[in-house]
Amino acid sequence: MEIEQMPRTVLRKSGLILAAALMFGAPPAMAQQFSDGYQFLKAVKDRDGDSATKFLKAPGSTVINARDQSTGQTALFAVVQRRDEVWLRFLLDQGANPNIPAYNGATALGLAVNLGWVEGAERLLNKGANINDKTDTGETPLINAVHQRNIPLIRLLLKHGADADRTDNSGRSARDYAQLLSKSSGVIEAIDQAESERGESTPKSYGPGL
Repeated sequence: MEIEQMPRTVLRKSGLILAAALMFGAPPAMAQQFSDGYQFLKAVKDRDGDSATKFLKAPGSTVINARDQSTGQTALFAVVQRRDEVWLRFLLDQGANPNIPAYNGATALGLAVNLGWVEGAERLLNKGANINDKTDTGETPLINAVHQRNIPLIRLLLKHGADADRTDNSGRSARDYAQLLSKSSGVIEAIDQAESERGESTPKSYGPGL
């Protein structure tokens, strides 16, 4: 039977079946376009404050920590990438979790450090970002800062408790990499000084605790 001669009811049912198959068999990126999380992430990327706020205020909303299905990144990554302190403060105040990693293990703090964005890194740390989280290669934010020879970031991370002896997958730590640099870089001196200051600020214990 030619398709022109098929009953309309058969054609209608076939169309519905095909549509359902396409929907359930659609790739994640396509399916995500229909979710509130996708729309929220798009609003943040577009700097659309009205739309972002609308999704956040919806009853039972959890979009604040929605993740891009292709990268695993949350909205925090988008605003850190553009070094947008206003949006970063807004998302963190709304309860965005700074410790949700992307699929490669990177965190928003790691991205801020990679960009050399001291102010963004400090705001994330003040909102509970894990200081020693590692990427898939085992790199900590401090190791990244040492590679960059970024003294302000090194001091900031150590001030917040970064471990200079935590190693990456190659077995080297931030201290090891700092010692490989020339003394003129000032990196190993910055680590020693920051650790000394951190130690001096730790209250000393006299006698057994009660």
